[in-house]
Amino acid sequence: MADAVSRTAPSPWRQSLALLCTRRFGTFWVASLLANIGTWAQQVAQPWLMLSLGASPFLLGLDAFALGAPTLALTLVGGLLADRADRRRTITAFQSVQMLCPVLLVVLVLTHTAQPWLVVALSLVVGVTDALSMPSFQTIVPSIVPRAQIARGIALNTTQFNLSRILGPAVAGALMASVGLAGAFAVSALSYLPFILVALWVLPPGVAHPVDGDDGRIGHRQLWAGVRGVLREADLRWALLTVLSAATLCAPLITFVPVLVKDEFGGGATHFSSAMGAFGVGGLLGAALLLAVPLERDRRPLNAGGAAAFGLVVIAVALNHWLWALPLLLALAGLLMTTSNASGNALLQASAPAHLRGQAVSLFMLAMRGGVALGSLWTGAVVHGLGVRGALLLNGALALVLQLAIGWRWLGRSRAAVRMAPHETRSPP
Repeated sequence: MADAVSRTAPSPWRQSLALLCTRRFGTFWVASLLANIGTWAQQVAQPWLMLSLGASPFLLGLDAFALGAPTLALTLVGGLLADRADRRRTITAFQSVQMLCPVLLVVLVLTHTAQPWLVVALSLVVGVTDALSMPSFQTIVPSIVPRAQIARGIALNTTQFNLSRILGPAVAGALMASVGLAGAFAVSALSYLPFILVALWVLPPGVAHPVDGDDGRIGHRQLWAGVRGVLREADLRWALLTVLSAATLCAPLITFVPVLVKDEFGGGATHFSSAMGAFGVGGLLGAALLLAVPLERDRRPLNAGGAAAFGLVVIAVALNHWLWALPLLLALAGLLMTTSNASGNALLQASAPAHLRGQAVSLFMLAMRGGVALGSLWTGAVVHGLGVRGALLLNGALALVLQLAIGWRWLGRSRAAVRMAPHETRSPP
């Protein structure tokens, strides 16, 4: 009977396609893809703008820090807004402010008045608005798909995100070579509109999950109560630690790819955009592979193992001396980072209570985006002493050791619990 059921059940790929073809999720997926294409076009153009203005590697790291640092201070507030405020208003207000930043970059580039400190200041504005609004639209997927399909919805959303990693750098490279940097920033500004409109359509007005007895105020007591509620679960704590360590020590690789391309290999903007596109190809492949993983599959080994392997790839990039091999290594890095982060995100959102899902997402963002911010600042400082290769080699070695220790404690404890479980919970025949 079980074999007959398995033969007639739709494959994970067909179930994913069916979810993608639904009206609400499909429209949201397309709008998110367009928005992320603009984001990645800007993320390729902006560091190249900084280098063209004579910015040092430290300033490049500082720019990445300004983009991610507000996550450390404000993402938990953003998570509380996602749980206790009208998410449509939150998204509309903060994303509208954020849209003005690439508009200003277009003006600065066209008038030849751009300065590194202005670029860093605009990155700080983007970081603040992202920290306050990102948890609200990270909770859109669990709001428009059944709970049992959350992991699949997140994997599909990760697919579009990594597809944008390919298309965004390609668009940026074409525009930078033809009309200049201003074209990439203009595409980024326009890409905000469809996402804001679709978010207003798919999300209902009002608070997502009102809590009985809650007076509706957003204060530090509500914030820390939500954080404690999420961190009470051991698996969620280990998943967040895995994401944090990988983001801090491995993800800065992406920030310093332009330094590798320009200073170590003597490449240009085309080589840089190709390398970033390869990272997106790897991420897309990782997301596609996750779609084939059954929903009941344990995500913990994927989260921990992917992060440890990511550290190995960072070491390989540091030791690589061939420009042609860089895109291949970055593709592998994209695959591993996506596998680890998407698995951790799915574990968090599926396991957290509905009324704390915004706080769970905010903690995930705090670990991921905040880790990238701190790691970029740290790596930028180390580059001055060890060079970009030495800094990446140190980061990769530290990441590998830390991830192996986390995996040993986390998964080893789980295996011990499984060995004990039959003796403690077996039902009588």
